[in-house]
Parts: sequence; C-alpha cells; structure tokens
Amino acid sequence: MSRISELFTFPVTNYKLDWESIVQNQFCKYTQKRCFKVRKSEPSISIGTCIVKVGKDYNNIVICPHRLLQNNQIFFDCIHLLSTHEPGNELHIVPEVSIPGGNVDYFLVSTDSNRNIKDFVGIELQTMDTTGSVWTERENALYQLGINTCEPKKIKSFGINWKMTAKTILVQLHHKVETFQSINKHLVLVVQDCLLEYIKNEFSFSHIHYVASIGDSMHIHSYGVLTKENSFKLFLKSRHSTDSIGISKLLGLQASANLGLEELMKILQSKISDSTLLKFNECT
Repeated sequence: MSRISELFTFPVTNYKLDWESIVQNQFCKYTQKRCFKVRKSEPSISIGTCIVKVGKDYNNIVICPHRLLQNNQIFFDCIHLLSTHEPGNELHIVPEVSIPGGNVDYFLVSTDSNRNIKDFVGIELQTMDTTGSVWTERENALYQLGINTCEPKKIKSFGINWKMTAKTILVQLHHKVETFQSINKHLVLVVQDCLLEYIKNEFSFSHIHYVASIGDSMHIHSYGVLTKENSFKLFLKSRHSTDSIGISKLLGLQASANLGLEELMKILQSKISDSTLLKFNECT
C-alpha cells in the first residue's frame, strides 16, 4: 500500500477520477498553477504530493504549504487581527514580501475603496519537510490507480524531518516577529496540529498563551486534517499567541530587526491590484 494520501490535490482513494489527465496536467487547484514540486533530475515532471501517511496509525501529514490554502480559510481566520479593518474595506492577499530576516509568505491587507492601506497581517505557512524521496511512493500510488504498469518497488521510503522543520520555522520567526512588534502589527504562523504538538514537547512552550491574546504580536494557528467522504478538509484546531520575547525563549536567542511602518506600507501599496483581492475559493 502506498503512503501517499493525496496527489495533485485529489485523494488517491478516489478511483473514479480521471487520473491520467490529473497526472498529465500537473495542476494545483489551490494556486491555479502547475505543481511547483518537481523532480531535480526531470524538471518537467511535477511530483504532486500534498498529503502523506506517517507512523503506525498512518496519520495524514501535509507536506505542501500550498495545501494549506484550501478555501482560503487561513486568511479568513486572520481577519480579526486587522484591528482597523472596517466593513466596506477590500481585503487583499499579497504573497512573498521581503522584510528583515527573510520573506513573509503572505500579507492579508485591508484597504479603503481607493485602495489605500488601512491595516495588514503577516502570515507564514509551514508544513512538514521530508527525509528521503517520496517519488517511489508516488509511483506506487499511480500503480494502484492503474496509471503505471511497473510493479511497485520495495526500497527504503521517506520519513518526516520533525526536528529540522520545527527548528527552521522558529528561527525564521525569531528574525521576523520583532519587525511586526516594533510597528504594532501581527504575524501569524499557520501549521498542522502535529507540528505544533512536536514544538510543545521539544521546546519550552509553557510561557506561550494557550488562549490567544489580541495584544500579542505573534500568533500561532494550528489546523487538523479531517477525512470525510473520500476527501480531506482542514479545520482550525487551536490558536496560541506570544511576543518576540516569547519566541526568543523558545530558542534561547536574541535578535534585532526593524523595518519602519512607512517603508513596509510602501512595499505593500505597490503590490495591491485586482489580482490580490481575497475571494472565496470554491475548491474543496
């Protein structure tokens, strides 16, 4: 049995789908583009793995950050952090904005009718990194679906790099949260519930607020994966919060980063357009 649960945003248990077309198109319905995960040896081939099975209980683990974009729910779940957003304002999603410490995956931006920025929230996505290659499991899944004619291979498969994933995202947050705190704005980390549980167990988490406080600059939203009728759906499971000192305590580090509010506003203003408008995504 293959350990792949979802390919190109579709569950591999749904044998009624036109899998030949799905694999040929290599399309991600959440980005409306070709899947960005390609083979290094064959860049023309997208791997397409979204969710995999891990552990004795075969828990479903999300390994693609774009999979978190289902229905744009993660953005709607951050609207309450826009303290100066008002009814009638437009909401925009601006990807990949550079600040001290690296890029922020997305900004949720509130603008007035003239598209002048009124407020914004930074949003970071983190899914699990894997060790080894998922390619063999992907090929085995396609064999089970009747696409591949080759017998499944029996070689060492992939694993989940829990430690490196957790350490990497916490270090990145450490470099970025001070920027948001210095301008009195919010930064949100979006993760799957299993990664948050790992962080709780392996790092000093006792000082983190278990009930999210609107006054904190750093918020953590964790999502579970619900399996229902041959499909997977993400749901908001928990919300925690802290500040820049709280993130530093997790790592025992110090940081200094500052980007002025006016400078960041100019960057975001230049990226606002019709294409960044937040819309209900009908994809499930």
